[in-house]
Amino acid sequence: MGSLSSPVLLLLFVGSAGVIWYAGIKLSDTTDVLAERLHLGSALGGLILLAIATNLPEVAITVSAALADQLDVAVGNILGGIAVQTVVLAVLDAAGVRPREPLTRLAASLQLVLEGALVVVVLAVVVMGTQLSPDLHAARLAPASVAIAVLWVIGLLLLDRAGRGLPWHEGGDAPNSQPEPRGHSRGKKEKAATDKGIGTRRAALVFGGAALATLVAGVVIERSGEEFFARQGLSGVLFGATVLAVATSLPEISTGLTSTRLGDYQLAVSDIFGGNAFLPVLFLVATLISGKPVLPAAHDTDIYLTALGIILTVVYMTGLIFRPRRQYARMGVDSIAAVAIYLVGIAGLATIAT
Repeated sequence: MGSLSSPVLLLLFVGSAGVIWYAGIKLSDTTDVLAERLHLGSALGGLILLAIATNLPEVAITVSAALADQLDVAVGNILGGIAVQTVVLAVLDAAGVRPREPLTRLAASLQLVLEGALVVVVLAVVVMGTQLSPDLHAARLAPASVAIAVLWVIGLLLLDRAGRGLPWHEGGDAPNSQPEPRGHSRGKKEKAATDKGIGTRRAALVFGGAALATLVAGVVIERSGEEFFARQGLSGVLFGATVLAVATSLPEISTGLTSTRLGDYQLAVSDIFGGNAFLPVLFLVATLISGKPVLPAAHDTDIYLTALGIILTVVYMTGLIFRPRRQYARMGVDSIAAVAIYLVGIAGLATIAT
């Protein structure tokens, strides 16, 4: 895209962002309808189907980078998005919660704490994998990427078990949290689709079309954005960790706002944690495509962003346990802390990237 003018590149970037936003809404709605009609459990529907759907921009960028043998781009895209997607919870806290109480107070449950723990464990293995030798692989598989995928599957099985009830008071849900059970918004969306005469086949076609649009827009937004912002003097690392990460997080914002407006706060938090736990699984995809370990290609900035993602996840895990009451600027204390930590973290990243 180097031959295109800057205005055209900016138009492509903004247009792709618009496609990702709109397609993200359609993906969320049709995923919920399909999950209800196909009788998928909450863990499968929320942590697999929606996790993949809302992370299709990252999937597209990772596959494109692996095919081009740009392994560092694949690593940076995955790890740069996790910190931003966690901060999306602050956006949902400020814009989507009714009544006016902190998001984590209304969403608090032990199952969400377990989902956050899965994110932390997976990211810890990511850090370990960056230190392994690039020669340590066999049959297009690397130990770290395989371990991440295995841990993710084990985590899903444990979360599925937790979703059926934990041996704690009220099944692990905090008292005075959201009045309706987690996932109730899916049933409402399915009923609305039925009332409109939308069949399962039509929902599947819309899902496929939205997925394809998101995949294409994901590649376009990365290539046009990187070229445009490089011309403005923004380094590739900072672009990937900030502008691109925010743009590819648009599906999470749209689906999260839909869930919070329907009062399904637990599902909104679960979608963020579930997506963050899924993203490192893409290292296995990148390794299979490229035929060589991906994580050893990580830069210092990637490891830095991984640590930032862990810290932000722990902040919200703490909020889910302590359930803050007070709000400032329409956000809970945990969301304010997360935004502050993220801004300080990006400032620190700038010192490393320059």
